[in-house]
Amino acid sequence: MSYSVPHIPDQKEQPTASEVSPTESAWPTWEVFVRQARGLTRTHAGSLHAPDAETALQSARDVYTRRVEGVGLWVVPSAAVTAADPDDAPAMFESIEKPYRHAGYYEIPDEVGHM
Repeated sequence: MSYSVPHIPDQKEQPTASEVSPTESAWPTWEVFVRQARGLTRTHAGSLHAPDAETALQSARDVYTRRVEGVGLWVVPSAAVTAADPDDAPAMFESIEKPYRHAGYYEIPDEVGHM
């Protein structure tokens, strides 16, 4: 048995699933950050795909806080994240000498007494 779908004049034909590339139909990727308790920092929990921010928040809640592990969520489009190249890590994270950050850098005058 065959079935043909009637064509409506002036309506653009929809491509079939095999004609649509994965990049055209894919939802954007969102990075999820969860705050475990008040006063703590948010940590990266993972990623998910969602069509918009509201859906991403709801999905993040369902996936990453199923057992009430968090008190706060952030979702950020992955495209908005700028990351350092791991090959540049030695140059980017090399120690910059700042001796004034250490207590031994300062001399305490005798007039001050015990500090």
